[in-house]
Amino acid sequence: MRVVVVGGGGRERAIAWACRRHGHDTEIMAGIDEVLAASGAIDLVIPGPEQVLVDGIADRCAAAQIPCFGPTADLARLESSKSHARELATALGIPGPRWARFSAGDHTGAMTWWRDLGAPVVVKLDGLAAGKGVVVPTDDAETVAAIDATTSDFVVEERLSGPEVSLLALCDGERAVALPLAQDHKRVGEADTGPNTGGMGAIAPAPFDLDADELLATFVQPVLDHLRAAGTPYIGVLYAGLMLTAAGPRLIEYNVRFGDPETQAVLALIESDLAQLALAATRGDLGSVPLRLIDGAACTVVAAAAGYPGEPTTGAAVTIPGDLMRSDAGEMHCDASDTVAVVFEAAMTDGCVSGGRVLAVTGVGADLAAARERAYEAIARVHFDGMHYRRDIGWRVPGARLGSYAAAGVDIDEGERAVEAMRAAVERTHNDAVLGGVGSFGGVFSAAALREMDHPLLVASTDGVGTKVDLAGRAGRLDGIGADLVNHCINDVLVQGARPLFFLDYLASSTISAERVATVVTSMAGACEAAGCALLGGETAEMPGVYLPGALDVAGTLIGVAEAERLLPTPGIGAGDVLVGIASSGPHTNGYSLIRRLVEWLPLEVVPDGLEISVGEALLVPHRSYYEMLWPLIDRDASPLKGLAHITGGGLPGNVVRVLPEEVTAVIDLGSWPVPPLFALLRDLAIGLDADELYRTLNMGIGMVAVCAPDRVDEVRDAIDEPTWIIGELISSDGPAAVRLVGA
Repeated sequence: MRVVVVGGGGRERAIAWACRRHGHDTEIMAGIDEVLAASGAIDLVIPGPEQVLVDGIADRCAAAQIPCFGPTADLARLESSKSHARELATALGIPGPRWARFSAGDHTGAMTWWRDLGAPVVVKLDGLAAGKGVVVPTDDAETVAAIDATTSDFVVEERLSGPEVSLLALCDGERAVALPLAQDHKRVGEADTGPNTGGMGAIAPAPFDLDADELLATFVQPVLDHLRAAGTPYIGVLYAGLMLTAAGPRLIEYNVRFGDPETQAVLALIESDLAQLALAATRGDLGSVPLRLIDGAACTVVAAAAGYPGEPTTGAAVTIPGDLMRSDAGEMHCDASDTVAVVFEAAMTDGCVSGGRVLAVTGVGADLAAARERAYEAIARVHFDGMHYRRDIGWRVPGARLGSYAAAGVDIDEGERAVEAMRAAVERTHNDAVLGGVGSFGGVFSAAALREMDHPLLVASTDGVGTKVDLAGRAGRLDGIGADLVNHCINDVLVQGARPLFFLDYLASSTISAERVATVVTSMAGACEAAGCALLGGETAEMPGVYLPGALDVAGTLIGVAEAERLLPTPGIGAGDVLVGIASSGPHTNGYSLIRRLVEWLPLEVVPDGLEISVGEALLVPHRSYYEMLWPLIDRDASPLKGLAHITGGGLPGNVVRVLPEEVTAVIDLGSWPVPPLFALLRDLAIGLDADELYRTLNMGIGMVAVCAPDRVDEVRDAIDEPTWIIGELISSDGPAAVRLVGA
């Protein structure tokens, strides 16, 4: 066939490339007039940009009896008017946010509607805006500014929360066929920061367990049925931008054409002849051409000009190595066994930058990791002055694929079974002086030799830093690891009513570096000094072949002492007691096997929205010590504290239960404290984890829990010079001690 693709960007080159792969004579033309003035017969027109559809290319092609795979100008209002699309979706019962349309200048009406809504909103221009007419305010001041900045008709919508996916459906007026789900990356900055763009990259298929037929039935077929019944069948691509909220998928917008850059990713996965599919759709016979897909994945990365998405700087020469595959160089076949990359030129004229999104590179591979690696290898070899691109395309995928902490390599249940399996052997070594051991926060040993105390008890804790040490090593930030270790052990003896006496450390690595050892041990000494604890010494081991090059590990043992009558938890814990939550300084030393997977594709120096420091810095904030804060309460005559739970491995459920007697359940309200921004980011990334799994993996902002009687809550909170929260209570139950999370 002779196929004409209308437009001039990367999307149009991807469409033309897909047609050429099946032997079609394919041209790219700028607009409607050029198509109608072309000599010779044209078998098929595929419009690319939304503007040519809004301008009526499908109508004029119909008049000239040229098959056109695109909707009429009237139907293109689904994209050119946000309010029209919302009105139709609302009338058809298609799930979406609450919304309202406002005329240009009606800022007062919009402000009133937003304040009555009582929820965060998104402000959208009602017309076409090249993907940049959407503002997502983060607070009230930004919302006011966004509404005040509108100069034309606009829509205000309830702000939904969740990952976004792009559903591109080929439509023949009666039926629709879904292409692989894609995920666009709209913001210009890594970790989805900065202003919206036309799209900085895309992946396909999107990493979600979604049924394409169900999505078509909910978001596309009702529109097709309505328009067919009205005598105006919809031909072309209907693109539904969806958000996967906690309540289910919701419609964000409709587009009436292939997406950009989703097209560059999605079409690389189509084995069928795109031109034949499109032509069949124009004839109302889409079912006659089967859709066959490559069993693989694609990742597209966009290279943008300096100044984009504002005013781009043009004119820079673009260098593309000759051995990189380019979309206009001829046919290319790829299947699941290939790992290839294709360069799609976009805003380039005579080899120079002529617009904002200059080009895109699509990597194709057997899985997304392979496709992503190939795309980034290729784009790193492209150059022009001012070139910038996101290094984190697909950054949410690792978290989306995890359904449990065990999937990240740590099985909490297996660890608990291991404790039970070893309990008998360990307890056989105990004598009458041992009052606590396996399963507690540390060992307890009677030390009557400490004559200045009435009945002194030695309390011991041995621990490590876990996989946080790997993150610190890769970031070159070992100055907090020693404090992590010491403070973890201090807190473990503190919760038993003990003050620290001395600490012994152990550091092992593949090779010894005096500087690294000094950095870690100096950090330990600082934490010991702050708690009045002596750092007596320890062991440094050099173990090549056991540890990977550059890797290290630290562990240590802390000995503390407690008065027997002040040992925690007290026997008086029971129903009616209150749980007071005290803030953590971050993830402390637990959950890093999960965290490292969640941020695997996110550069650690990025500062996401809500954080004031980079992700790497936030994750490496040292584990805080609660000794200075809580010891005055523990050492007080008639202390108000009945028990303390240090929130470590196992999270709130696995640690609060340690201080509970039989037939008592702790009910914890997950909405009773503000989740810090870092944990909110991790929660958003870990979309495959339910609340129970998340809260037994990460401390989510609560590092210590105090148990006290309700009439002594104020005494405890007044003694702590920082915000605390009442996070739950104890109730009676019929079974063993337990923790129940509510309000997820």
